[in-house]
Amino acid sequence: MGTAPLFLVDALPAGPDAVLDGAEGRHAATVRRIRAGEVVQLGDGVGGTALAVVGSVGRDRVDLRITDRAAVAPPAPRVLLAQALVKGDRGELAVELATEAGVDGVLPWRAARCVARWEDGPRGDKALARWRSTAREAGKQARRPWLPVVEEPVTTAALARRVGSVAGALVLHESATAPLASVALPADGDLLLVVGPEGGVTDEELDVLVAAGAQPVRLGAEVLRASTAAAVALGALGVLTGRWNPLHTG
Repeated sequence: MGTAPLFLVDALPAGPDAVLDGAEGRHAATVRRIRAGEVVQLGDGVGGTALAVVGSVGRDRVDLRITDRAAVAPPAPRVLLAQALVKGDRGELAVELATEAGVDGVLPWRAARCVARWEDGPRGDKALARWRSTAREAGKQARRPWLPVVEEPVTTAALARRVGSVAGALVLHESATAPLASVALPADGDLLLVVGPEGGVTDEELDVLVAAGAQPVRLGAEVLRASTAAAVALGALGVLTGRWNPLHTG
């Protein structure tokens, strides 16, 4: 039996009855073709989940009966991804894969060698909205109780300040000599993972980030694409830390 599909709500209902309407209700009724008697999950995106049985289905409305609830603790450590802007849909692919792999937050990074610029204004706002929508949909697909927050774009200077405020920071870089598996990782708090653009992180950027406390690391002998590196690193971090331990509820 597969995992019940997840639908997102602003807040879980306090009582035993729930209504799924609006965009999620239409998706459940017309796209997923949910039927009476089926079991679904509801999630608020911040750890709250509930199992529910479908009572009735309308055109864009699903009536539900809550059968179980859980509050899922966030993983430890939390992984924040500073993802350099990538041209075209490869940036959205990076966000999608990282979300499926468990990333907890995304900082779009305006690195020096980014082809995409995301200038302030409508075009930049539209690009950011696409990343946020991608994270939301990928989180639903992966049945994630916690959805990653895609923040406003950051400059290298702002990213360096963030490095100084987290429990640990890693920069994936082809010149690094330390493999990821050899690095001491924090047991909790925020771990910031930095992925550069297709042209790579410049020496100047690397110097700034290292001076702020980041450590350059390699995943292996291969050089990965900017759109796939984070997902591979998140898989490794899931094994090297307690992030892939069974979920704790409270």
